[in-house]
Amino acid sequence: MRDALKHDELRQDDLEMPPPPAPRPEAPRRYLALWFPFLPTDRWRMERPAPSGARPDDTPLVLVAREQGGLKLVAIDRAARREGLSVGMTLADARARAPNLRVESMDPDADGALLARCVAAGEFFTPLAAADGGDGLILDITGCAGLFGGEEALLAAARRRFARLGLGLRAALADTPDAARALARFAPPGVAGPGVDNAALRALPVAALGLASADTVALLRAGLRTVGDLADRPSRVLAARFGADIATRLRRVMGQEDIRLTPRRPAPDCIAERRFPEPLTNGETLLVVLETLAGRIATLLERRGLGGWFFEASFFRADGATRRISIEMARGSRDAASLTRLLRLRLDTLADPLDPGFGFDAIRLSALATEPLGPSQTRLDGGESREADIADLVDRLVARLGRDRVLRFIARDTHDPARAFDAPPATSAIAPSVWPAPEAGAPPARPLQLFEPPQPIETIAATPDGPPLQFRWRRVRHAIARAEGPERIAPEWWRAGGAAATRDYYCVEDTQGRRFWVFREGLYDAPDAAPRWFMHGLFA
Repeated sequence: MRDALKHDELRQDDLEMPPPPAPRPEAPRRYLALWFPFLPTDRWRMERPAPSGARPDDTPLVLVAREQGGLKLVAIDRAARREGLSVGMTLADARARAPNLRVESMDPDADGALLARCVAAGEFFTPLAAADGGDGLILDITGCAGLFGGEEALLAAARRRFARLGLGLRAALADTPDAARALARFAPPGVAGPGVDNAALRALPVAALGLASADTVALLRAGLRTVGDLADRPSRVLAARFGADIATRLRRVMGQEDIRLTPRRPAPDCIAERRFPEPLTNGETLLVVLETLAGRIATLLERRGLGGWFFEASFFRADGATRRISIEMARGSRDAASLTRLLRLRLDTLADPLDPGFGFDAIRLSALATEPLGPSQTRLDGGESREADIADLVDRLVARLGRDRVLRFIARDTHDPARAFDAPPATSAIAPSVWPAPEAGAPPARPLQLFEPPQPIETIAATPDGPPLQFRWRRVRHAIARAEGPERIAPEWWRAGGAAATRDYYCVEDTQGRRFWVFREGLYDAPDAAPRWFMHGLFA
């Protein structure tokens, strides 16, 4: 008996599940900050390149804008800074220091467009890229440095890539976005690099915290000139004197608090990419790479039990330009063959063909929108196959003609015939609707197609509120043989524009057997205006 109990105990122990493995610690996050100190003036010179063989123009360049009734410098170039000019200086003072100064107007829209191009170029290194003010970027490169051979190699690649765009650049790596930004903008040359220690952060000026100018001046007057001076003081003392914001900014710059960043574009659910040691220029090889990436992303989606319905292919050119094409599907899919076929079709129908220029450094295929998708099982009646064929047809039409040219009809819950249906894109995420079923053997109550707007007609009626006896439409007179109605439809007063007149609809048939749907807008007892007649649709 004792041996049996021991055997049962051992068997029970064998059935117990082993303890779950301890979760792996999350990798420390790393951020790359890029600062373009001369972005507006660099953009101006890029738009006006020097003639071939000519020497670069060394004339100091400044961009001005009117502030408080006068012209002030809002951007300068390197040559202007060597002349002792600075942002915020009046134009008169600047001319006194540099008589040969070149003055141009500021163009914030063009600068914003260039910064958007820079963000797209930064996505070559990571999909998590965001603008930092009007002249910088922040990239979350956690786990990405290994693709470039380490952080130093990644930093060098970033310098080369943005140098091809003609932009001056300062960059820094750190554990938080604020620390990386402060190092890139305020650290001395040669310090803003990967792996900087805590001493480099402590040596930064207090301006690196990004406080208001009045608070920065107050800190300097108090003898607190560096971030290290602030870090040595109790945070509650600083908060009592300068506000709680200074303690928060200090923790972030010192790398003690990571607020993460909000990328310009949402992070994809799945990514498959291919980087090339030499720029890719061959079109056939590009299609082979896309086919390979489609197979990889299909495998990733299958492992996660997902299907993608919105994909995007990104092509990163060697000169820093980025080109993207998107594929939208009618339903979630992870069929690599279908995805490859749609990508090829989309490339063939581009109005602006894909120009490799000096070649592509990388190609990335992303699944931007996914949904749960289990294994499909073919039904005996072939229904699953028919639905798949229809979805595949819609996908091919959308890829060839465009999203807004392939529509589907859905019913809307309203009694207004003009709003009884809608035609969204066939690949939109709107749930399918149920159309009201007509009575068996009854003729259709509404025409299949309505005139928008309704067309006016001239009528003759036996009584003011009765159906017309005849009407003239498009210079043709129609005598009425039969009429059914009226069907009174009042406007939807709870919607915008719901103050329209009440309509009385009639189904009428002329002596030739043609059937029309007409209505009278307004009532005869209304004091504001006389009723008018309109043609709204034709019955088949």
